[in-house]
Amino acid sequence: MIRTLVLGSTSPFRRELLGKLGLPFECAAPAIDETRHDGESAAAMVRRLALDKARAVAERYPDALVIGSDQCAVIGEQILGKPGDHACAREQLRASSGQTVRFLTGLCLYDSRTQDYQLEVEPFAVEFRVLSEREIENYLHREQPYQCAGSFKSEGLGISLFQRLNGDDPNALIGLPLIRLAAMLRHQGFEVPGPA
Repeated sequence: MIRTLVLGSTSPFRRELLGKLGLPFECAAPAIDETRHDGESAAAMVRRLALDKARAVAERYPDALVIGSDQCAVIGEQILGKPGDHACAREQLRASSGQTVRFLTGLCLYDSRTQDYQLEVEPFAVEFRVLSEREIENYLHREQPYQCAGSFKSEGLGISLFQRLNGDDPNALIGLPLIRLAAMLRHQGFEVPGPA
């Protein structure tokens, strides 16, 4: 019997990425508190939140494989979240200009039947060009990436802000590392790619 696959996210970007694997899946909002804990490292935070999201959704799907994912951007030790508005996005891009920004994506595949899970953090680094104020403003007005960690959409015009990318899976930058996820799914008995 084929298990139900559930993406514990309402992100249209993650939904589109998961669709690339050609597997049937459902989406469900995880509805958890995403506040960072005191003294928690960025890697520890995205690991915890990916697992928490998967567990929260698994409560509603007693016999499913649930995907939880969480991402943050980091400059040095400073975590850049989703900016939410233009002013914050401008400040994030100013801070990123000429810098290397690390993206950490927590990924969890949770078996709600057994409560076993696989949990990883996938890193990806982006080296930004030195950006002028005009470039920043033009970019923000065109793409309005206010719900994207780090204030850019690499799948769109945001790619023009970069000098170099460094990582194993470019999908990780968008929020769902498909290479790692496909390996997790195969470990659970899913054929990826599945039969035509």
